[in-house]
Amino acid sequence: MQVIAGTKEFQIGEPTVVTIGKFDGRHKGHQKLLRTMLGFREKDGLRTAIFTFDMAPAGVVSGKKQALITTNQERRNNMKRTGIDYLVEYPFNQEVARMSPEEFVRRILVGQMQAHVIVAGTDCGFGHQRAGNAELLQKLAPEYGYKAVIIEKEQDEHRDISSTYIREQLDAGHIAKANKLLGEPYAIHGEVVHGNHIGASVLGFPTANLLPPPEKYLPRFGVYASRILIDGKYYGGVSNIGAKPTIHGENPVGVETFILGLEPGIDLYGKNIEVQLLDFERPEQRFGGLEELKARIALDKQYAAEYFKKHPEWLQNI
Repeated sequence: MQVIAGTKEFQIGEPTVVTIGKFDGRHKGHQKLLRTMLGFREKDGLRTAIFTFDMAPAGVVSGKKQALITTNQERRNNMKRTGIDYLVEYPFNQEVARMSPEEFVRRILVGQMQAHVIVAGTDCGFGHQRAGNAELLQKLAPEYGYKAVIIEKEQDEHRDISSTYIREQLDAGHIAKANKLLGEPYAIHGEVVHGNHIGASVLGFPTANLLPPPEKYLPRFGVYASRILIDGKYYGGVSNIGAKPTIHGENPVGVETFILGLEPGIDLYGKNIEVQLLDFERPEQRFGGLEELKARIALDKQYAAEYFKKHPEWLQNI
């Protein structure tokens, strides 16, 4: 996959099928769009291309930073795994925010991205104040020589599947429901960093620590059964999301994971891994001391081991 980022001056040199959106979470609705695009590649030989912005437009317009279920790097990882050919992360600023919807279609989608087909949802919005919509895409199609394909929204229990709906489930710790809406496990990608080493040296439970970027939307703090993707192989685990309230001092919000069955001697520091949350066990809590915490972690490990005995399908290799 070719990532085009940090520039407005680019040109895709072959015909494409394009879709537009934030793709925050790559939920079931997004996956419907992507499947449609891949169908055009298979049938008509068009290259698949996604247009998105390098930051949430609402954050630039409002001046408030937007939290994302899927960070830019996670989105790149996901789209590469999906098999997309081009991912355009267009720089967003106030000047771009004032671009008219027709100019966006003419200059960027058709001109720079060579869109022969544009796939969009019924609720798509683009251009100044999101004035562009699915109806405009269809209206402009004959003039600019592309085919507009409008996809109905995916629903769950008579409600549109959206990033807002998924965030509500994450806030409540309803990770299984969030995963159902996403169509895949909620995940945190990152580089394993050194923590305070209390897990290995004091508690006897060596762990892998990730520090998500500030823009990452995290679920309810607590303990989850998780599966961890390391070098193309899945492992079971148990992950704590939070700020370690039992440990003295100020601790950054992070993801601390004990990995079941990890081969001895594997050094994870500096390695990029993916932690996928599967089941919520308990909320984050403060314990009376390290011994009490150690006893609770032993129970958490047991909970995770029993979970994967019941759900061995989660550990099938890619």
